[in-house]
Amino acid sequence: MRKISLASALFATLLLTACDDDSVEVVQVEKPVVTTETDLKVVEIPVIIEVPAGNASNMQTGTRPDFLIQDMEHSALKTKLEQCSNGPFYKTDFSIGHRGAPMQFPEHTRESYVAAAKMGAGIVECDVAFTKDKELVCRHSQCDLHTTTNILATDLAQKCTTPFTPADPENGVAAQAMCCTSDITLAEFTTLKGKMDAANPMATTVEEYMDGTAKWRTDLYASRGTLMTHAQSIALFKSLGVKMTPELKSPSVEMPFDGFTQQAYAQKMIDEYKAANVAPKQVWPQSFNLDDVVYWIKENPEFGAQAVYLDDRYDTQSADNETMVAAEQIIYNPELLSPTMAELAADGVKIIAPPLWMLLTEEGGEIVPSPYAKAAKAAGLGIITWTLERSGHLANGGGWYYQSINGSFTGESMIDTDGDAFKVLDVLAKDVGVLGVFSDWPATTTYYASCMGMPASI
Repeated sequence: MRKISLASALFATLLLTACDDDSVEVVQVEKPVVTTETDLKVVEIPVIIEVPAGNASNMQTGTRPDFLIQDMEHSALKTKLEQCSNGPFYKTDFSIGHRGAPMQFPEHTRESYVAAAKMGAGIVECDVAFTKDKELVCRHSQCDLHTTTNILATDLAQKCTTPFTPADPENGVAAQAMCCTSDITLAEFTTLKGKMDAANPMATTVEEYMDGTAKWRTDLYASRGTLMTHAQSIALFKSLGVKMTPELKSPSVEMPFDGFTQQAYAQKMIDEYKAANVAPKQVWPQSFNLDDVVYWIKENPEFGAQAVYLDDRYDTQSADNETMVAAEQIIYNPELLSPTMAELAADGVKIIAPPLWMLLTEEGGEIVPSPYAKAAKAAGLGIITWTLERSGHLANGGGWYYQSINGSFTGESMIDTDGDAFKVLDVLAKDVGVLGVFSDWPATTTYYASCMGMPASI
């Protein structure tokens, strides 16, 4: 094969350029390519895959969202939500299953977790406590077995920190009991059954004490409640195709516990995800203890990148170490918080999670983002909030979770029907810009996210 010289190539180009276009004849010429000492480099280019709304598997939202929508006052939001009544509804990370779906299922049980996943929760929570033999299990509190399980009705009741003591109604003395995961071994823990979290404080028998479920919840699905270890929850969540947000619970016993330090506790939780080959991007570890969050950021940066600081600074603040600062002052004056938003960000914290009332206030007869919410966003912090559908009827004010908008602070309530849960959710999503919302009934958050075309969980 003959090689064409550079001069010949240039001459041919000039001739072609000078020709009239109509008379040009294009001739294909083979030209060898000579390469020497070629280095092959592999470059990783991130690819963002957008999943269109509705392309994820359909989820089951049931009749409750429609009930709430029909309870709303006429508005553009109500009209929009009504138009979505036939779905499709799909899994989204905006919808976070708080302890599963504990409005009607015993919390932190297999049944509750499965229900949350079927309702479209893209992320599900296991609160992590430890047993006497230092194994990790899913419980909201280290010492809640007397209200969330049947332990008082078993032989393990004698091992409780505080065995059941009947109430004395005539003298106004409440019943007493406290049973902790650290009172029993893992093997003993797995023999228990979960129940709805409740107790009758004026009970004179164990049976009465265990029968205290709030009227606005139900015992309909409490006939069985399969307790789970943390490792079992990981395996279940993987099989359900949901992401995970474990909360390291504050110990109710003095640490170190039989040589088990707080850092060892925090590390063991992360190690169980590593052992199960769970990708760090599938996990949002969380804690009310800022030291735990900072530990994960420094010692396990791949998991610490999504670590969530559960913000309870509203409950621990003081001015000049003397006068306590009221919670309502904090949401209007976030500069009083210690550490500040900027200091949290400087420590590497990327996500905070306050209760929903911290993010909202009333202005001109409307629910609007609070100064606290604005300060968090200004510091570059992502926000997750808790907990929707955990209160009784909103017509009665909604209690603690709605204190900044139910008249407790301002004297004027912004909520008066159960359907206002959607109004609150809309402000949190559109105006505050939260990343996700914990809910005791994920169908509600799933319905909203699907209707608004939020990204599907992938």
